Amino acid sequence: MDPIILSRLQFALATIVHFFFVPLTIGLSFFIAIMETRYVRTGDEKFKKQAKFWGKIFLINFVLGVVTGIALEFQFGTNWANYSKYVGDIFGSLLAIEATLAFFLESTFIAVWAFGWERIPKKLHCAAIWLVAFAGTISALWILLANGFMQNPVGYEYDPETQRAVLTDFAAVLTNPYGWLMYLHTVSGAFITCGFLVMGVSAWHMFFNQNVAFFHTSFKLGSCLALCFSLLSIVFGHQLGQVTAKYQPTKLAAMEAVWDTEERTPLYLIQLPKFTNEEGNLIQSLPIPGGLSFLATNSFDETLQGLRDVPPENRPLVWPVFLSFRLMATLGVLFFGVAVVTAIIRKLVPSLGWGLWVYVLLIPLPYLSLQLGWIVTEMGRQPWIVYNVLRTADAGSPPVEGYQVLVTFLVMGGIYTLITVTGFAMMIKTAVKGPENLAEHYA
Repeated sequence: MDPIILSRLQFALATIVHFFFVPLTIGLSFFIAIMETRYVRTGDEKFKKQAKFWGKIFLINFVLGVVTGIALEFQFGTNWANYSKYVGDIFGSLLAIEATLAFFLESTFIAVWAFGWERIPKKLHCAAIWLVAFAGTISALWILLANGFMQNPVGYEYDPETQRAVLTDFAAVLTNPYGWLMYLHTVSGAFITCGFLVMGVSAWHMFFNQNVAFFHTSFKLGSCLALCFSLLSIVFGHQLGQVTAKYQPTKLAAMEAVWDTEERTPLYLIQLPKFTNEEGNLIQSLPIPGGLSFLATNSFDETLQGLRDVPPENRPLVWPVFLSFRLMATLGVLFFGVAVVTAIIRKLVPSLGWGLWVYVLLIPLPYLSLQLGWIVTEMGRQPWIVYNVLRTADAGSPPVEGYQVLVTFLVMGGIYTLITVTGFAMMIKTAVKGPENLAEHYA
């Protein structure tokens, strides 16, 4: 009945559910914008059909993302009052800009796009979906810059009288390297999610010989997104790892289970935990001398901090971070490998037969990879809610008791489960049904 632990679980639930819908909103909006641009430029109605079909899935996803995000924000006031008080001066400006500049722009023009078919000129209608797409990515930028402050607090001074962080350098907050690399890595993941979902849905229909030409067109653009952004995700992920080594060495030590501080820290190609209480109890083999030092700092000779040099009360839970990072990285390599092979055989895809099921089965994996990334990011920062500044244990709402959080957690869990199941059921139904009235365009 610890209110802090229950509040963390409740916030994690809301974040996980909300982030089921955010990445696809970002990626699919650009996919639709590209298809509609091709329609405007060529006048070919088949591209309009593409935009309309994928637009149905996009609209369902967008609505669910908005609904799940609202309850998420309320928790800053109800469960995390001390945290909100501390970071309010920094977060207030960032979230206000996100709401007024990005979200209002996105929500306004998504209505113009959804209801403007045949009512406004084609070029203006196409511009609306591009505004929606860019507004979505801008919205993500402000949110991740806010999170970047939690990872690497910059541009502030502590006021002992008010016990608050006071914004002193807005430019430093805007240029925080941690926030920008989180943004680039996350947005890359959003496009990977879109690419693999489009390929998976398209493969389903091609396997059952339904509207093959239509879905082969979708598949080709989806595969391009998957290839480009799976490569970028690896590049940005590597850069984010180096920033983590610089600003959060304890998190890096947990990600790689480095227990001893040593020069020329090796990278073990095989490293498995034994899951005992003994610190550093690992099965390790095939070391590359200085390999981890090089990946983290571009130098084989650098010394990396080990967890034994960190007080136990300042360490994150190592094994969830360690395993989540490895699985996320493995999936990232898998996505790139599949995307490369797909680029080679793209013209042969409709004739793959049972091989098309590979793409269907891959649909959930980008979602899993993104959630694993957030586990690494957030659990790896613990026990700090603002790294090395404010502890999570001190960030709650003192008047709130455990039973109160438990009640809201159970209620929210039920509501979010209903929303998630209903939302995915609607998207699956729409995806399986496919587009209508295609005969005249794909004769």
